[in-house]
Amino acid sequence: MPSRKQIIQRIDDAIRRHRVTQGKGFRLRDHDPGDTGRMGSEDKPEAKEMLARGVDWLAQQQDKLYAQDRRSLLLVFQAMDAAGKDGTIKHVMSGVNPQGVQVVSFKQPSAQELDHDFLWRYWRELPERGRIGIFNRSYYEEVLVVRVHRAILDAQKLPPECLPKKIFEQRLADIAHFEDYLTRQGTQVLKFFLNVSRDEQKRRFMERLNEPSRNWKFSEADVRERGHWDEYQSAYEQAIRATASPHAPWYVVPADNKWYLRLVVVAAVVQALEEMDLAYPRVGADKKHEIEKARSLLENER
Repeated sequence: MPSRKQIIQRIDDAIRRHRVTQGKGFRLRDHDPGDTGRMGSEDKPEAKEMLARGVDWLAQQQDKLYAQDRRSLLLVFQAMDAAGKDGTIKHVMSGVNPQGVQVVSFKQPSAQELDHDFLWRYWRELPERGRIGIFNRSYYEEVLVVRVHRAILDAQKLPPECLPKKIFEQRLADIAHFEDYLTRQGTQVLKFFLNVSRDEQKRRFMERLNEPSRNWKFSEADVRERGHWDEYQSAYEQAIRATASPHAPWYVVPADNKWYLRLVVVAAVVQALEEMDLAYPRVGADKKHEIEKARSLLENER
């Protein structure tokens, strides 16, 4: 098995290949959903072993993040239906301490949430210091599904003067400023677009229909949304163009091959944590005295 350094060197190319830090000129069609970097199907067993190692490293880094209690990490997952968000989150976070992770899935907004600004319900779920927060869908829905289905915007009860023609460009600017603010407050933001192809999505939908144990995952609404495929692709492209930055990068991760998808995601998360230069808090003189006193009491117990 390759060493940690060799593994990191090998997948660093993949991370850079899919990381977008400058949105100008970004085109989604330049990113192949079936791409596996320099790894072929014959590399799948090694990739799975690398994923397991990556999950272990992630657990180690997360433990330091929690102990240090100074920074936080927000992972944003966006994708078309059946791209593999739930499975990726499950596999990547399988080894971490649940106390240090918060996973939030955003559904249709409640009446209370509609009485606030579009970012309000997301502010409330941001990770605390020392924790990893995961948004399974996020504030980007406000410039994705709302852009595709304008009727949703009408339900948000905005006054007429707050509904300009460029409202989505304004929201994207607000999101970019929001992520900039979070970064300055010690929250690293990583955004993952799981880039699945239309053909692969269809194949996965058919699996849900044909396998009784997976019927529960099927939703007629998901199939109807395929009719808006091009509109969603355009909306994602505009969102990435407007909000990609060095401090809050997008990762446009090929999602047709789940083994490669999960490897890239865990590698990106581990890399971000390692760049934080995390360490366990140093113990001061008073604490050392307490430790020695406790050790003495335990050793002299009868």
